[in-house]
Amino acid sequence: MCGISKEHLGALITELAGPWTAARDSELAKRRGHGRLRAAGAGPDHQLVFVDRVLVTLVVLRWALSHRVLAALFGVSPSTIDRAVGEVRPLLAARGFAVPDRLGIRLRTLADVFAYAQAEGITLRIDGTEVQVRRPNAGRPGRKAFVSGKKRQNTEKATMISDEQGRELWLGAIRPGRMHDATAVRTEGIEEQLRLHPKVKAEVDAGYAGLARDFPGQVSAPPKKPAADAGPKTGGFLPSSAPTRPAPPTSCAPCSF
Repeated sequence: MCGISKEHLGALITELAGPWTAARDSELAKRRGHGRLRAAGAGPDHQLVFVDRVLVTLVVLRWALSHRVLAALFGVSPSTIDRAVGEVRPLLAARGFAVPDRLGIRLRTLADVFAYAQAEGITLRIDGTEVQVRRPNAGRPGRKAFVSGKKRQNTEKATMISDEQGRELWLGAIRPGRMHDATAVRTEGIEEQLRLHPKVKAEVDAGYAGLARDFPGQVSAPPKKPAADAGPKTGGFLPSSAPTRPAPPTSCAPCSF
């Protein structure tokens, strides 16, 4: 259900245990307002140990399983699952993206992605991914910003960069669905990275036509689709000798059966 082997899972737990313990100790010290008064390990035990917290988070990310279902499976409350996912998910995001066929290399920032693409001669593919979300509560500031002009639904979107084979290399911040794809690209700093790495080439869809116009030697986009009322290339008129279809009958003959 996690999608990784036992060996990989063990290495992942070992890697995340230290940062998770440090983050939790820092949060407790901030909440108490002073240092630890009792020895480490004193006090009540966790209802969900760290290994199970990692398992729960991986299942949520892979299958989007309901927190209530996981709470029933592990015998804890849904709020415990919420806290577990909220603690482990940032630790997983901080690890960055593993580079395909390059063991030990991870891309943690947008600059790492463009530096890797320039060094390896990889053509990047830039696109936006949009996910439908629940309608924000009434009275919430910026509620209309979640209404997507493309899907006509309440969505959130993020900019994604992949390699030529479609393998994900980077995912940007989650933003309201009303934001245009080109605006998200500028906000993420992709235009700046294109200027800093002039040898990097990218492919985009028609929604990023402005990006292709500003970087003609680097970014390629498909041509615009013709308008619905546009005529043929001959000028929009049929030649006079063109055959015409016969007019449909004005009335139908009665059926013989």
